[in-house]
Amino acid sequence: MGDSKEAGTEAPPAGTAARGGLSLLSQGESEEPSAQGSALFLGGNEVKSRAVVKYSSAPPRTAFARLQEKTDLKLPPANWLRESAKLGPAGTTILGNSRKSKPFSSFGMAYDFIDSVGNDVDVVSDSENIKKLLKIPYSKSHVSMAVHRIGRTLLLDELDIQELFMRSSQTGDWTWLKEFYQRLIDQKWQRKKKSKEHWYQKAILSKFLYYSINGDGAAQPVPSAAEQQESSSADQTNDSDGASWPAPFEMPSSVSEDPGASSQGGEPLEPSYIVGHVASAPKEQTLTTLFNDGENSQGLKNDFARNILWTFEDIHMLVGSNMPIFGGGRYPAVSLRLRDNNKPINVLTGIDYWLDNLICNVPELVMCFHVNGIVQKYEMIKTEEIPNLENSNFSTKVIKDIAQNILSFLKSNCTKEGHTYWLFKASGSDIVKLYDLTTLCEETEDKYQNPFTMPVAILLYKVACNMMMKKNQNKKHYGTVRTLLLNCVKLLDKSRHPQIIASANYMLSELFQLDEPKKEESSESPLNENSDESYSEEEEEMPDSDENGSYSTCSDPSDDNKAVAIIKSVGELSVPEKYKSIHQIRPSCAFPVCHDTEERCRLVLSYVLEGLKSVDSSIKKESDLPAADPNTPIPLKYEDESTRGGPEGLEKQMALFLDKMGSLQKGNYSSQSGMIPGSWQHKMKLQLILKSSKAYYVLSDAAMSLQKYGRALRYIKLALQSHDTYCCLCTNMLSEVLLFLSQYLTLCGDIQLMLAQNANNRAAHLEEFNYQTKEDQEILHSLHRESSCQGFAWATDLSTDLESQLSVSCKCYEAANEILQFSDLKSQNPEQYIQVLKRMGNIRNEIGVFYMNQAAALQSERVVSKTVSTAEQQLWKKSFSCFEKGIHNFESIDDATNAALLLCNTGRLMRICAQAHCGAGDEFKREFSPEEGLYYNKAVDYYLKALRSLGTRDTHPAVWDSVNWELSTTYFTMATLQQDYAPLSRKAQEQIEKEVSEAMMKSLKYCDVDLVSARQPLCQYRAATIHHRLASMYHSCLRNQVGDEHLRKQHRVLADLHYSKAVKLFQLLKDAPCELLRVQLERVAFAEFQMTSQNSNIGKLKTLSGALDIMVRTKHAFQLIRKELVEEFDQPKSEETPPAADSSPSLNREEVIKLLGIFESRLSFLLLQSIKLLSSTKKKTSSNLEEDVVLKTNKQIYSQLLRATANKNASLLERIDVLVHLLDQLARGSGGGGGALQ
Repeated sequence: MGDSKEAGTEAPPAGTAARGGLSLLSQGESEEPSAQGSALFLGGNEVKSRAVVKYSSAPPRTAFARLQEKTDLKLPPANWLRESAKLGPAGTTILGNSRKSKPFSSFGMAYDFIDSVGNDVDVVSDSENIKKLLKIPYSKSHVSMAVHRIGRTLLLDELDIQELFMRSSQTGDWTWLKEFYQRLIDQKWQRKKKSKEHWYQKAILSKFLYYSINGDGAAQPVPSAAEQQESSSADQTNDSDGASWPAPFEMPSSVSEDPGASSQGGEPLEPSYIVGHVASAPKEQTLTTLFNDGENSQGLKNDFARNILWTFEDIHMLVGSNMPIFGGGRYPAVSLRLRDNNKPINVLTGIDYWLDNLICNVPELVMCFHVNGIVQKYEMIKTEEIPNLENSNFSTKVIKDIAQNILSFLKSNCTKEGHTYWLFKASGSDIVKLYDLTTLCEETEDKYQNPFTMPVAILLYKVACNMMMKKNQNKKHYGTVRTLLLNCVKLLDKSRHPQIIASANYMLSELFQLDEPKKEESSESPLNENSDESYSEEEEEMPDSDENGSYSTCSDPSDDNKAVAIIKSVGELSVPEKYKSIHQIRPSCAFPVCHDTEERCRLVLSYVLEGLKSVDSSIKKESDLPAADPNTPIPLKYEDESTRGGPEGLEKQMALFLDKMGSLQKGNYSSQSGMIPGSWQHKMKLQLILKSSKAYYVLSDAAMSLQKYGRALRYIKLALQSHDTYCCLCTNMLSEVLLFLSQYLTLCGDIQLMLAQNANNRAAHLEEFNYQTKEDQEILHSLHRESSCQGFAWATDLSTDLESQLSVSCKCYEAANEILQFSDLKSQNPEQYIQVLKRMGNIRNEIGVFYMNQAAALQSERVVSKTVSTAEQQLWKKSFSCFEKGIHNFESIDDATNAALLLCNTGRLMRICAQAHCGAGDEFKREFSPEEGLYYNKAVDYYLKALRSLGTRDTHPAVWDSVNWELSTTYFTMATLQQDYAPLSRKAQEQIEKEVSEAMMKSLKYCDVDLVSARQPLCQYRAATIHHRLASMYHSCLRNQVGDEHLRKQHRVLADLHYSKAVKLFQLLKDAPCELLRVQLERVAFAEFQMTSQNSNIGKLKTLSGALDIMVRTKHAFQLIRKELVEEFDQPKSEETPPAADSSPSLNREEVIKLLGIFESRLSFLLLQSIKLLSSTKKKTSSNLEEDVVLKTNKQIYSQLLRATANKNASLLERIDVLVHLLDQLARGSGGGGGALQ
């Protein structure tokens, strides 16, 4: 048979042609997709019919030869049963269409047109079966058909039940069905003998067709007796043994009881064809044939001359037809029929002829009439006129209603995929019954005894495969695919068909997109996960009245409970829409909604495990491996030093790992189970293992986001073990798989880091890590058949040591980075590469900080020792090395912000080094050392680099502000230490003062007091302190300096300037009253010092007046102190809790008392000096009214102050109240007296 398959294309919409205008097949081999049908208008009733030839193996069409009258058809032509160039091999099914269908003819077609099955097509069947169904109301013949559902498609095949029983009496199989049949349907069944008339009609038809092709009207000599005998046996064998059932059944087929149908066409076969068929019927159908070569295996071959996509009204059918089509006549395509002139055409024959022509899109019928084998005449009839022939009148509308009703009936009741349904009507009966043979079979015997099981399973698998292969396949079909596969697996015996089961389970696992967003799932309609049927079996409520087409049962109660559904009377089928839409069948099964990632991954892993079991069971059989108990742990050899040790052991394991990665590029294969590379087991196991590693990775990621770090580590360990096994089995590592490994190691690094940071919950993490489900154990057991799974043990151990965990995390990232260097993955996956480098930078920062904190801890413990220990220096080196590598990582991906943070941390490390050196030396003789200066300057360099890395504040304001603050602090600390511990043994006082001044000014530069932020009060306090320290320094210089008057004047101005700035800043702060008071007192002391160098009374008075004015201005500080004292005093009354929770720092009472004492004495001194000076001035000069007022006020205040200070029992609060009162008086009394200092 020449396989010239042609893809079919859609014809224009039906109903477009004028009356009687059929689109035709052109001459020659043009049964192309363009062969289209159009609407037929028959007897006033429109019936839409459209046919598209999807495939044709028929040779080019030849014109038929019109036989001369009186030709004797009883004499065989010369070419009878011989090779013919016009026909192709003699005996093919092109000649005649009454030969009974093979039991699996629909499966052969379904395999060839897998795209149509499950979705677009309603019915796949032999045209003979379709004709038989549509003739049910007109015919008394028995009907016996097997019905299978695949998606929304029904497959119909002839089920010769009597032939089945003839065989079962010999083999002992199907006895349960035989008993059931005899008990409920036909008490005394016996095989009907074929009449002599039947064989006579067949022979005449066969000879007629050969005469018509021969083109020679004359009768040829009769072949020899041997040849005749051969041909006779050929005919008989075709009907007895031609139907090819898979073992153990090789069933002959029966001939239609309908005499009209049986006389339509015969099919003579060449003896070698029949012998070949019988010989090739296998004793046992092996998996390999069916799986690899299903469509060509015995009994599942599509051997129709043509396959046609026939749309009849709204029903889409894929039909197989063997009707011979000839050229000639008024039309290029005609069908040729032989009729006995003495027998009128009956309705059944008319329907037959009409349907055959519709299905094959043939516009005309040529009938040759004979009497006793002698040709009489020819008659041509248009297809649309067939329903109106005399004695053969029928309504096309009724045929349409019958088709729709039967389809609705079958679709409503054949709901379970994989089940074999049996549609049966006994001969002469009006009742049609539908049985579920699979259910009946399972009640009694092994389900694998059903010969349809294997072809159905294969078809389910193929349809699912086809749907999966379509790249643009919408996810809404995934429910259908899942159902197909689950039903396929349910039908198959695990021990016999491991390959299909493994493959089906793998496809089931592939249906679940592990990384799909959750919102997509929620839109799906929910479905119970355990439901394996894709169609709703719940029957909608049906009233019992007969008018609604309910499937009522017959009176026999025992028959009642066996039939799935019953048509009480065939007459019902002619009633329009009698059975229409009684059950609304869902076109596809809803996909199970997994409410969380874990549930989805667990489903995937359950399918993966089933697949692995199938593969392993087949390997065990083939190579007789010793069976291992999955519950017994497999002893594994660990290398103590490398698993226990810290970073040193890790280095060795990393080196081994990188060697292995290198060998993967070359394709290093090492399976322990002895699988052959390239075998189906090898390919399937690789896919399943890869899927399991992905599922475990997703589980680990989900656990990580839930902060279940122990569980996350367990899952990533399983993912890496799966991957390790994959590496052992893989002969050619794909870059995609290496990318997965890089992702797994990156996640593993994240988990180890989180475990290190959550050390306080270690017991719970350890418990989660050690827990294992039975499913995980079984998957691991399957992995251990191939490899030791220890390739990544270094990365997945749960350590209790913080340093070790951080090191492992770092090594994971380094390994992930190394992998990305292979096969140019770095440039193909820039995002992944950036992520890995970010994580490497981050972990190196973490490790650097860890070592830095350890060094700081060692430093704080060092009390007696004067020198820096070696351990500290080692920790500095480690910390510095980590920071340096981290900075390099961030700089390589232009991550300025993180690079700046690491530079900032390096600066902090330098400051810790500086602090370590400051402890060396005697506290009394302590000086600021050169080492301190060196490290502080290095710290400054790193902070400046950090600022350069950021560029501007806009890059990252928070980091920018933080670096500025740290830089300011470093300068401030340097200046303070130089000021407090001046290195006078090495430098001159002036040089030190200059350096301190410069450092303080730089600290001020990086301390932004105006920027509104949480740090603003700190900045203001820092700036105020700097101004105060500078003012104190210049004040001190002024006291100690003699000589250069210009320098003295400069220092006086600077001291005054910094004091006033310090006061301004301290006044902005609410929590620094003591500092404000101290600064003001220092200003007063500064004024007193200036007064000592003054000679004139007027000058002294002016300075005194300024000093008293400063005293008045301290009132703000006293008010703040008083407020805090009142709050402290009130708090214990209202709350019995100590005032520790107060946001402002608690007042230092001792400091306040000390400053208060100094203030009282200085105020007393200033007032006394003022009184003395004013009195002496008054004697010398004429009285000044203003001065008199000031003198009087000062005297009053002085006396009150003396009385107050004399009272030793006064409380702190009372003393402050007195001072505030006196300062108020002083402010009022002094009026405009003297120039106030700012």
